Amino acid sequence: MGLGEPKVSLGENGEGALTPQPIRYPPKGTGTPAEIKSAFLADCRRAGFDVAGVAAPDAASEAGARLREFLAAGRHGSMAWLESEADRRSAPSVLWPQVGSVVMVGMNYGPDRDPLAALALRDRAAISIYAGNRDYHDLIKGKLKVLAGRFKAKTGSEVKVFVDTAPLMEKPLAAAAGLGWQGKHTNLVSREFGSWLFLGAIAVAMKLPPDEPAADSCGTCRACLDICPTNAFPAPYQLDARRCISYLTIEHEGPIPLEFRKAIGNRIYGCDDCLAVCPWNKFASVTREAKLAARADRVSPRLADLAVLDEDGFRAMFSASPIKRIGRDRFVRNVMIAVGNSGDAALRPVAAARTRDASPVVAEAAAWALAELVPNRRATTTVPPSVG
Repeated sequence: MGLGEPKVSLGENGEGALTPQPIRYPPKGTGTPAEIKSAFLADCRRAGFDVAGVAAPDAASEAGARLREFLAAGRHGSMAWLESEADRRSAPSVLWPQVGSVVMVGMNYGPDRDPLAALALRDRAAISIYAGNRDYHDLIKGKLKVLAGRFKAKTGSEVKVFVDTAPLMEKPLAAAAGLGWQGKHTNLVSREFGSWLFLGAIAVAMKLPPDEPAADSCGTCRACLDICPTNAFPAPYQLDARRCISYLTIEHEGPIPLEFRKAIGNRIYGCDDCLAVCPWNKFASVTREAKLAARADRVSPRLADLAVLDEDGFRAMFSASPIKRIGRDRFVRNVMIAVGNSGDAALRPVAAARTRDASPVVAEAAAWALAELVPNRRATTTVPPSVG
C-alpha cells in the first residue's frame, strides 16, 4: 500500500530528538497520479493512521446487492435509515458524482487487555472496546479534514471526508483498498491489526491508482460464528442484526426481547466476542493513539454505580464518549439487564429502586432484573405491551 515510515531528522537542539520531515507533494499541476498517491498515503500515516489505500469508486458495487438482500430479509431491524439510504450507499458516486477515487484509512484501536475477561465479572459491566475513551468519530473526522484540506491545497483537487455516519459502505471499500477483508462475521480483518481498525474515507475528484484488494484469509475458521451468544450469524458472511447484542444494546430503543436477555450477560454497550476470538488478533498491537486507550472508569465499572445515574450524571460521565448517543434511558435499561444476570442478591435494592424509574423501558427492565434476583419469581415476568 505504499506506506513506509515517515522520514525523521535530528532536532535543532542537537540531542538526537527525532522530528518528522514535511511530506513532499509534487508541485501543484505536476506529478503523476502515482506520485501524488504516494505522498498522500504517507501524509495519512504521519497524521496517525496505521494503514491507508486507494479504491476505485465502483469497487464496492457487489456490496450494494448484498445490502439489498439484507434489507429484504428484514435483518436490519429498526435501523430504518439503512433502508432509506440504500441507493445512496450503493456507490460513492451517488453521494458525490465527481468522485474519482476513495482513499480509505484505518486507525488501530487495539486493546491492552483481553476483551472477554470482563464477562466473568458479573457484578460489573462489560463495555465494548471501541467505547473505552473518546468518540472515534470526532477524532478521526478532525484528522481527515486536515488531510483533505492539505490535499486540496497541494493538488487543487476537490475532496470530501466520511466517517461512519455518512451513507458509505466503508468495509467493502476498505477491503477493495487492501486494508483487510470482510471476515465471516462481516467485520473487517487485517493481517497486521486483527479486528481492531477504525475506518475513515476521503473521496477525491482526482483518479489515483487503486490498490489490490485484500484476499480473504478466514479459511475454514468458524471461531467468530461459534462464539456468538445469540446466534446472530445465519451463515458465514451474513449477519442478522436483530439478534446481535451490539444492535440490541445500542440501536434498539424499546424493551430488549426476553429471548436474548440471559445471553446478553453483563454486556451493557456493544459486544466484542466475535472480534476478540479472531486468530488474526495474534498480530494485533495496542493502539498508539492515547485518546483511544481505555479510561479507568470504563474498564469493568460496577453495575451498582451505573444503575443510579440520572440524566445529568449520565451526560457528565459520557460527555465525550460514543455511549452518549444512546441516551440515559437506553443505557440504564442495559444496566438493568446486566443486574438481572448478575446473580448477585446484593443488587436487589438497586433493581427495586429502578422499578420506579420515570422511564417505562428502564422500569420494565428493572422489574425483570428484580424477578431474576428473587427466587421463584422469574416465570411471572413479561414485557408490558404498552412499553416500546
